[in-house]
Amino acid sequence: MSQLENQSKNRFNTILVGVVGQVGCITPVIILGALFAGLWLDREFATKPLFTILFIVGSAPVSVFALYKIVKTATTKLKTDDDAIKNFEEDLNRE
Repeated sequence: MSQLENQSKNRFNTILVGVVGQVGCITPVIILGALFAGLWLDREFATKPLFTILFIVGSAPVSVFALYKIVKTATTKLKTDDDAIKNFEEDLNRE
């Protein structure tokens, strides 16, 4: 395996770990934020479970959208890196 292939795999693994870490942190933050905001609004307006349920249910699409954006950004970064590696390999083969 060439050094270029090793660097490519290391870059892929690094980006993958970053995506998993972001997903693992963002999802609970969104859900807990919705929970606490809902509990606070329910306490302020005396509407016991209404806002809490609405915010928890509403946090699901927000969480999915956030995950989509994270993965899309990582995929774009990987694609850009792959294109750069291919261009570099083509330049090496020309010489």
